[in-house]
Amino acid sequence: MKMEQGSCVLVGAGPGDPELLTLKAVRAIRSATVLLVDDLVGEAVVPHALKGTRRKPRIVHVGKRGGCASTPQDFIERLMIAEAQRGERVVRLKGGDPFIFGRGGEEAEHLRAAGVPVEVVHGITAGLAAAGALGVPLTHRDHAQGVMLVTGHARAGGEAPHWPTLAAAAAQGLTLVVYMGIARLHDLQAGLLQGLAAHTPAAVVQHAALPNERRVVTTLATLADDVEAAGLGSPAIVIVGDVLKGIAAAAFTETSTLHRHSAQA
Repeated sequence: MKMEQGSCVLVGAGPGDPELLTLKAVRAIRSATVLLVDDLVGEAVVPHALKGTRRKPRIVHVGKRGGCASTPQDFIERLMIAEAQRGERVVRLKGGDPFIFGRGGEEAEHLRAAGVPVEVVHGITAGLAAAGALGVPLTHRDHAQGVMLVTGHARAGGEAPHWPTLAAAAAQGLTLVVYMGIARLHDLQAGLLQGLAAHTPAAVVQHAALPNERRVVTTLATLADDVEAAGLGSPAIVIVGDVLKGIAAAAFTETSTLHRHSAQA
């Protein structure tokens, strides 16, 4: 008897708030027979998506978090391929968007090379959610004609971003959004100050769109010190640029100061 061909769907779970899941993402999760859940997926996402379903998928947690012990990427890819080749409907659930620093491109390539049909369901990326938490846009006719999404985490053996070059680009009217940049925040700050003014607005949002969200609004001159004083850590997004001059962002300055005080208490 010929085994029915399986498939794989790479699904973006968004920043963590289950209400930010797309309808297509919920349908994909509910259709899964095997659900591979990334460590950065919000805890409420899977129960929310599966609420009321009679048939539950087999759930496998495949942790992937920067700076922590993680499930090896090659193991995850082999598992997805093996389950799909057994006829399973595999859903790989990722935080944010699978194709924005989610390694979804690599996984799609490996799956297609193995003959496994692949579909991608996009989600709200953390950089956009962080801007939303601050009440500011990433682009603005008066302040930013574009946006750069950059990772601050170099792959093993790779080179870190050249921050002075990115600063020069940002100075031309681009918002800089940095993922996985907290561990190297001092280097990021020093490099950007080579091309941007010290008074350039900057902000960090940790756990964007979640109940434990925290944020600091400051300037590039004191970015690293303010984040350390507030006790913010990963996962967090760094935003640098004049879009933060907005009134909504300024309204959070008092909140940020309270965070700093509580962290020092």
